[in-house]
Amino acid sequence: MNIWRINTRTQALTIQPTPESWEHLGGRGLLARILVDEVPGTCEPLGAHNKLIFAPGLMVGHRLSSCDRISIGGKSPLTGGVKEANAGGTTGLAITHLGIKALILEDKPDDDEWQIIHLSMEGVDFEPAGELAGMGVFEAAPLLLERYGKKVAIAMIGPGGEMELRAAGIQNLDKEGVPSRIAARGGLGALMGSKRIKAIVIDANTGEKPPIEDQAAFRTAQKAYTKALMDHPQTATYRDYGTAAMANMTNHFGSLPTRGFSEGQFEGVESISGEHMREVLLARGGESETSHACMPGCTIQCSNVYGGEDGKTLVSPLEYETIGLMGSNLGIDDLDTVARMSWDVSDLGLDTIEIGAALGVAARAGLLDWGDGTRAAELVSEIRLGTPLGRILGNGAATAGKVLGVEQVPVAKGQAMPAYDPRAIKGTGVTYATSPQGADHTCGLTIRAKIRHTDPEGQADLSRGGQISMAGYDTLGVCIFAGFGFAVAPDTIAALLNARYGWDVDTNILQELGRETLKLEREFNKG
Repeated sequence: MNIWRINTRTQALTIQPTPESWEHLGGRGLLARILVDEVPGTCEPLGAHNKLIFAPGLMVGHRLSSCDRISIGGKSPLTGGVKEANAGGTTGLAITHLGIKALILEDKPDDDEWQIIHLSMEGVDFEPAGELAGMGVFEAAPLLLERYGKKVAIAMIGPGGEMELRAAGIQNLDKEGVPSRIAARGGLGALMGSKRIKAIVIDANTGEKPPIEDQAAFRTAQKAYTKALMDHPQTATYRDYGTAAMANMTNHFGSLPTRGFSEGQFEGVESISGEHMREVLLARGGESETSHACMPGCTIQCSNVYGGEDGKTLVSPLEYETIGLMGSNLGIDDLDTVARMSWDVSDLGLDTIEIGAALGVAARAGLLDWGDGTRAAELVSEIRLGTPLGRILGNGAATAGKVLGVEQVPVAKGQAMPAYDPRAIKGTGVTYATSPQGADHTCGLTIRAKIRHTDPEGQADLSRGGQISMAGYDTLGVCIFAGFGFAVAPDTIAALLNARYGWDVDTNILQELGRETLKLEREFNKG
């Protein structure tokens, strides 16, 4: 596996062997290592010295269930610190099949011409983006697939990234070719936009799977892991109800963001719950799917396709975080309304968490009445138009609070809080406050711990353990829900790594990777 460097100003590709100090890392950990080694901590996030890095996790490449995620990172335009955002889809898998350990985009162009980067076994080509510039991701993706073939993977930005809005993410294709899997948080879409790259097309059709040192041992470990995952009761819950199953749970704990995080329980929760969504989608049929895999080979299938009354797709997926931030957080109890807003925000290539939180700030400022989905959609349209108000909202909740004069803004380190109110889930609040990434539940969510969540006692230790484990999983390229299987069969992590790489690591490897990753991230944030 090699390091591919692309200079976005000269359009030159350099392929290098992986440095020895990088070999044992992947995903989030490798991102942090590269940032510490190569990016000045004090650089301007949208300037020439920042780098946009794509790093598959250590387990990516062999269609292990829920283990093919791509980590994307750089210095965050939103928080000003280290940022890793990961996503499902096909990008991580395709990059490994080109033999790429990490793809690093460097420098920035002198002009404003938008480009498409095409990666293949033959190397790199730059091609003008032409009419795709300014186009939403759901219109642009089919044109790219028509141009480059149906089997390519694509990482792309929408108009939000082109406008360098700090809430912009990077969209990746799912297995059906829909750009629905977003590396959403931290403004990395703005970083890609600063380098004037509309899309990266990864053509790995002539590539190969990464080598495995011991095929028999790998298959044995894979079988044990898959069985543990499929036998876990939470796997069935997420297959049936998806992440939206969390709505009733968080409401029970008083941690469901409601009307701008002013309350933790929502009277309309049943209308936006995972249980209700499943009933609606089963009744509507058509293109609606209650279970859907975001990655090839995933057996959990916790995603969904949300169809309208006519059965035609309104959006895919409709996740809990979106429901919490664009539903209860805005006082909206109608899933169709939330789904339409989710489509609009996703088409712009923006983070639904950040935009939902910013809309809540707008409501506190008197620009939106609670429960008014029509007005909320109008404000999203302002972002698409690039109006001053639209740019304020598109730059996230912290910017919206400063400009609109709202003091109570749900952010940590400049990043909006996800749909877990930390006042009721205090361990997660510790994560928001102490994680190098800012307010991000995927860095250490504690809601499933068997404790009294409002008792401060023990929350720091709980958060620390969660942060270490999640940093380890992100370094492996593993979905958070794959942790159900690995928790039951923890030996399989070391067994899979040893079989694939010929290593000799023990069962502490997850924690070792997690601790190293967090130390590197903190080192970068120190500047």
